[in-house]
Amino acid sequence: MVKNKKIFIETYGCQMNFADSEIVASILLAEGFDSTKNISEADIILVNTCSIRENAEQRIRKRLQNLRSLKKKNPGLKIGLLGCMAERLKESLLEEEKSLDIIAGPDSYRDLPRLLQQVETGHQAINTILSSEETYADITPVRYDSYGVSAFISIMRGCENYCAYCVVPYVRGQERSRDVASIISETEDLFNKGYREVTLLGQNVNSYFYKDGNESANFAKLLEKVAKTHPRLRVRFATSHPNDLSDELLETMASHENICRSIHLPVQSGSTSVLAKMNRGYTREQYMDRIEAVRKIIPGCAISTDIIAGFCDETEEDHLQTLSLMEWAGFDYAYMFRYSERPDTLAATLYEDNVPDDTKERRLKEIISLQQKLSYQSNCRDLNARFEVMIEGFSKRSKDQFFGRNSQNKVVVFPKTENNPGDYIMVKIHHVTSATLIGYSD
Repeated sequence: MVKNKKIFIETYGCQMNFADSEIVASILLAEGFDSTKNISEADIILVNTCSIRENAEQRIRKRLQNLRSLKKKNPGLKIGLLGCMAERLKESLLEEEKSLDIIAGPDSYRDLPRLLQQVETGHQAINTILSSEETYADITPVRYDSYGVSAFISIMRGCENYCAYCVVPYVRGQERSRDVASIISETEDLFNKGYREVTLLGQNVNSYFYKDGNESANFAKLLEKVAKTHPRLRVRFATSHPNDLSDELLETMASHENICRSIHLPVQSGSTSVLAKMNRGYTREQYMDRIEAVRKIIPGCAISTDIIAGFCDETEEDHLQTLSLMEWAGFDYAYMFRYSERPDTLAATLYEDNVPDDTKERRLKEIISLQQKLSYQSNCRDLNARFEVMIEGFSKRSKDQFFGRNSQNKVVVFPKTENNPGDYIMVKIHHVTSATLIGYSD
């Protein structure tokens, strides 16, 4: 029997992966396994992976080498690889990584108890079958947030955008949305347990759509229903695609104070020709139109983005167009990467990865430098402003300081008060860096 054995879960990558790890924990605990936060006492180590970028996979490969040494000390230790990397490489991983016992893709987590039972008989176990229906809607995730105030809610799985550089459609399958009732039920349960913030997650939350008989809901309607759960519950969401960021959604955000004034809207490039090669489905001008709509309908809304430097055939002029779009948009913050070719994607099939590495590095450095300036300028505009901040916990630097975020998703640090995590508090900003607002409670 494998029940009562202790499981340690490591998570790499995006918010979706962290939410998936909570689902995995729930499935296994319900089957009689125990969880541990101490890897040295684990009987089973599960590594939940990301395949979005090459360096993410390299990190995981190095981690598996480290785990191999634990297995030498404890031959009974079982190691499993979950998620996108498991789905992408499948059986080849079992050959390449001799320390692995289990491979499980994103849609096969319900099968983990059987897979774990199988490896106890001395056989490797694998399930990477993608599903057109699995949403894990009936599973209440185990929550890992140490302060118990902020939680992720997965509202849909999969992606059908097929951006040229991206592996997600191949490793997470087609889009399918959870039923509205299960999402609202999970939201209500979280609030009743003391959580005061939820983030609705999906590869492209804007394309959420659920229909049951004569009833249907798009993302704007779902977001409104979640916001109405309780006025003191903050609601965030990620990630948005520019093609699906409708005025209806923006107006829904504007009409509910507890829907946070923050939108993550990946642009990837400021060049229309590069966007076409990326198969993003919009032009520079169309993206700018969505930014203008946000500014008009939700004044003061923070906008963050993703940017890729050095995509196939990107010229210096294309790069300059990205910089100029960044300046024009004044992004509050951004996630910035150099392009790395991912096997089996449209880009790997159709294009040559022909921008030299040193050019990619230089362009990325210029993008990062500009964004640091833009982030600092954005934060400087908040000097002497007062924000309602939800306390999330203690600052990493000092137990004498709290940290939290305002509605614009900016991190705010301030001296500890008699309040507790989950409480709302007004903070006046007296100092800023490019990454943080620093203030004191009123």
